[in-house]
Amino acid sequence: MNLTVFGCTIECTDAMQQGTPLRMRLILPDQVQSLAVEEAEVRWVQGNRMGVQFHKVERAADFRLHGFVWDRMIERFQTIVQDGLSAR
Repeated sequence: MNLTVFGCTIECTDAMQQGTPLRMRLILPDQVQSLAVEEAEVRWVQGNRMGVQFHKVERAADFRLHGFVWDRMIERFQTIVQDGLSAR
């Protein structure tokens, strides 16, 4: 949830404690292969949600993450513009 190039929100049944170091893999809908996050950290916890900050992402994975997030931003901007034009 709420994915950025700096981190994300994770919803799970068993949240971890703030400060917990993580290694994780993200499954993005743009490709079959998962994206490795070599170093991350739980920054906040609220119920069953955790905010995770990425510290170290392999260069190729970082490019892919940036591209994915950028593409979603462009899609969102186009939707906002289209909705604005439709309302006129």
